[in-house]
Amino acid sequence: MRYRVVTLFPELIDAAIGVGLLGKAVAAGRVDVRCLSPRVFATNKHQSVDDTPYGGGSGMVLSVEPIAKALDALDAQAREAGEPSSHKLLLTPAAPRFDQAAARRLAALPSLTLICGRYEGFDERVRGLVDEEISLGDFVLNGGEIAALAIIEATARLLPGVIGNERSLDEESHSAGVLEYPQYTRPRVFREQEVPAVLLSGDHARIARWRRGEALRRTRALRPDLFAQLALSDADRKQLAELDAEVGS
Repeated sequence: MRYRVVTLFPELIDAAIGVGLLGKAVAAGRVDVRCLSPRVFATNKHQSVDDTPYGGGSGMVLSVEPIAKALDALDAQAREAGEPSSHKLLLTPAAPRFDQAAARRLAALPSLTLICGRYEGFDERVRGLVDEEISLGDFVLNGGEIAALAIIEATARLLPGVIGNERSLDEESHSAGVLEYPQYTRPRVFREQEVPAVLLSGDHARIARWRRGEALRRTRALRPDLFAQLALSDADRKQLAELDAEVGS
């Protein structure tokens, strides 16, 4: 997978991509992450890429021209290498939310270009240069670099060979529309809190049923929005009723 990040602060991206599993994937050549600064395409001696907004207002707005030239340059590089044009993502809070389904969809693409904002936002005409707009959530960051890194990590870990145990991807939170079940390891007792006995039973069918029930209960409690979208089986409903009865008894 090729990632290209259009950012005024490439050092923020470079500092993160060499760490952990992502760093190993980069070193192995499974993931290629490169940054390009719009300042390279600034036309003034100060290399400024922002300007005051028409109509007045506080702050500065990122100009469209340096970003457009950066994207043109990346497209030209792809053509010269015989590669397809990259799918261009504009990172902005005024967009649909990024989720696990989006991560899976984007991970299937050969290349992503992530465009990071700064200051008070973009010239509106930047929106016409991209294929998609996406947001991490209903909050505002100082810039798009953290969002870009989140999307890079969330998609890269789905690529073949990046995660050592790929079966674990099927059991993580959001992989099947529910939050992940509780996990425990040694010690068996910590500050009077014991590991649930079912996990020590060796009965894999019981353990699987317990994990499913706990995942459903956790999702219902913490993410009722996700729970409302689940298609519960009769077995799921029965298990939740049993769990509720245990709590009430």
